[in-house]
Amino acid sequence: MAVLLAMVTFGSAVGFTVSVLARKIGASLLPVVGVMLIVGAGGGFKQALVDGGTGNAIAKIALAAGLSTLVLGWIVAVLIRLATGSATVATVTAAGIIAPLAGGLSASHLSLVVLSIGAGSLFFSHVNDAGFWLVKEYFGLTVGQTLKTWSVMETVISVMGLLLTLVLSMVF
Repeated sequence: MAVLLAMVTFGSAVGFTVSVLARKIGASLLPVVGVMLIVGAGGGFKQALVDGGTGNAIAKIALAAGLSTLVLGWIVAVLIRLATGSATVATVTAAGIIAPLAGGLSASHLSLVVLSIGAGSLFFSHVNDAGFWLVKEYFGLTVGQTLKTWSVMETVISVMGLLLTLVLSMVF
């Protein structure tokens, strides 16, 4: 409703024709559609993994290995990030898989699980990540240079994020 009102009030007020308004609206929706598709695909992928029993299998493995929810959330996000290249898909999918294990956690510990999943979703951006190619092109780097700089930086951020989250878990 707000978009329609803005089209009428602001669009016609500055003298835009219907064809100009249509072009502007079409151009503005492209980035939104891309984000919606990525998030939707991530949610669908997460649901397919959950419905297929992946969440239960991971929970059993985690209990057998004695992994904390923080480390498990980070590992799941890392694996999905490496497989799909998308931090958004890794976050949504890992959150869906870890959610049943995080049900009884305190609010502060649940916040730390969110941080660990977020940190894991940043791990090693490589050639299947759109961000990798953006950085490569914007800075005029080769694939090797991008791997040595951007990918290493993302990995350091991810590992430091996990380590700092683990430190915080000892405090809270």
